[in-house]
Amino acid sequence: MNPYIVGILVPLVIAFLYKNSKSTKKRGVPVDVGGEPGYAIRNARFPTLLETAWEGVSTLAQLFEMACKKHGHKHLLGTRKLISKDTEVSADGRSFEKLHLGEYEWLTYGQVFEKVCNFASGLAHLGTRSEERVAIFADTRAEWFIALQGCFRRNVSVTEVTTVICGAKELKKLAEVSGQLETVKCVICLDDEIPSSASEMVQSGRWRVVSIVDVEKLGRENPVDAALPLSADVAVIMYTSGSTGQPKGVIMTHGNVLAVVSSVRTIVTGLEDKDVYLAFLPLAHILEIAAENLIAGVGSAIGYGTPMTLTDTSNKIKKGTKGDATVLRPTVMAAVPAILDRVQDGVWKKVDAKGGLTKKLFDFAYARRISAINGSWFGAWGIELLLWNFVVFRKVQAVLGGRIRFLLSGGAPLSGDTQRFINICLGAPICQGYGLTETCAGGTFSEVDDPSVGRVGNPVPCSYIKLIDWPEGGYLTSNSPMPRGEIVIGGPNVTVGYFKNEAKTKEVYKVDERGMRWFYTGDVGQFHADGCLEIIDRKKDIIKLQHGEYVSLGKVEAVLVASPYVENIMLHADPFHSYCVALVVVAQPALKELASKKGITFTDFAELCEKEEIVKELQASLLKAAKAARLEKFEIPAKIKLLSDPWTPETGLVTAALKLKREAARKAFSEELSKLYQS
Repeated sequence: MNPYIVGILVPLVIAFLYKNSKSTKKRGVPVDVGGEPGYAIRNARFPTLLETAWEGVSTLAQLFEMACKKHGHKHLLGTRKLISKDTEVSADGRSFEKLHLGEYEWLTYGQVFEKVCNFASGLAHLGTRSEERVAIFADTRAEWFIALQGCFRRNVSVTEVTTVICGAKELKKLAEVSGQLETVKCVICLDDEIPSSASEMVQSGRWRVVSIVDVEKLGRENPVDAALPLSADVAVIMYTSGSTGQPKGVIMTHGNVLAVVSSVRTIVTGLEDKDVYLAFLPLAHILEIAAENLIAGVGSAIGYGTPMTLTDTSNKIKKGTKGDATVLRPTVMAAVPAILDRVQDGVWKKVDAKGGLTKKLFDFAYARRISAINGSWFGAWGIELLLWNFVVFRKVQAVLGGRIRFLLSGGAPLSGDTQRFINICLGAPICQGYGLTETCAGGTFSEVDDPSVGRVGNPVPCSYIKLIDWPEGGYLTSNSPMPRGEIVIGGPNVTVGYFKNEAKTKEVYKVDERGMRWFYTGDVGQFHADGCLEIIDRKKDIIKLQHGEYVSLGKVEAVLVASPYVENIMLHADPFHSYCVALVVVAQPALKELASKKGITFTDFAELCEKEEIVKELQASLLKAAKAARLEKFEIPAKIKLLSDPWTPETGLVTAALKLKREAARKAFSEELSKLYQS
């Protein structure tokens, strides 16, 4: 048969079967549970809750040791060699550090296990006893992972503390606040050179400061048997991001985290020892800890990078040299929506800048793929799909190394536009997860063959998801056509509670008459007919305006951030007024381009953000995004304030996962918000 005919007919048959199968496939099914009445769903493939995917493994320490014995000679941890470090000065006098990084240098599973064992023995000789606490205060790096596994082998949990493990730059910060660290006795530096600022603490006898190399040497010369934990022992006390208030320490057992790691193992199809994972998210968050333990558990390799060196055009990469993704060529990545949004914005800007035939070709190919993903029989399938991937999308795929086959997005809602963009341009499925620190990042996870957008998938195998009525907000499980309500998560991944905060623990954790532990999330969701969850609101984000209308701040922000001129946004509603206002952190390149087109002159960017014509253009852009999402008039900000400086974790206005810290931003800009209502 003519190959062109095959290329057309085969996709049509597949599309027909797919369209029929997706309408009948149940991803989540109802389950009978105890506790507060509601509507509960479980994973359709798992009639009982999953606790481990590996026979005989009940802790993270066991999982790691098993993997090291099985994959001893394979690569595990990779770090790029620093070739040079330069400082560049911009036209406005600001200094920027630029790095020239080399190839990845690898440690095998066997080498890492030896380091972990030596580190664990060294901890014991430094006086750190089992069930004591250690804090790790450092950027994501190989030594972080080694230190964590070493703590696990001594059944030492990671948080408030007698011993701190940190990098050299973090040690300088610790020395500055040493007077507040009354319990700290020992500091282990992950870098070979210990900064001089720590010498005063050493000389005073308050701290013992040693390098990780010395700790491993001490352990190598004085080996100590492992004191392995049990499933119910505390693995880490992980602090929440603080996006909705004061951070709280969440007590996680080995069994809690292993349940989530095991669940993702069953969902990510084909994950094997040939995969390469690019690690750059903060290991101080449970999403990254779970991801790296999973990757190590299946025998894959972990290459470390940073958000500032991720691609060839990242801020800290010296011009003409390569970013982490280009060198590592990963097959698997986890990311937060803010980073994926930036990837999408960057590509669209390049396409628009080239214009002409390049832009027309890209737009046509993108439209053809959108048509196919949306289920059209006559979209780009088969040979045409291969053609567009080769001719058009290959360059986009090269931004992240050209081999990505699976992406996980978590930490915040991912927009439908960004999800579709990643699907099409990277040629790989991107699956959204929903979970919280209190559930070890586990709750729901979209399956690889689910092409829908705007949803967060079906329950992971270790979780039941239950909706309970919230009458005040008008969300009821009896709502039609979909049951709605507050999301409550139950299962072995639900954590013990909050560290030294019994009152808050009792408020949001409940144990039912069957012994099941439930966490009340405060999020509001609805179940689709196939058992998948959609997040539609958050109880704390809902504000009643002067005339009685309810505004969901997070929902509106997720819509308005789609404007090409918006990098970040905070909607603000006041019960004593009938309208909303907003703080808009503008996207500098897009706004400067707009000013150029309009012929608007300015001396600096802050001045540009104050110009009335620019504010009106931004307001119009927000209105366009709002209308596209069918927002109500009272949900659209009537007045806005443009901010020229970006919000970063260092400013304290967003978390490490780039989620808005609403209360911190409200306090920081209280004067600006008041003026918006007064003007």
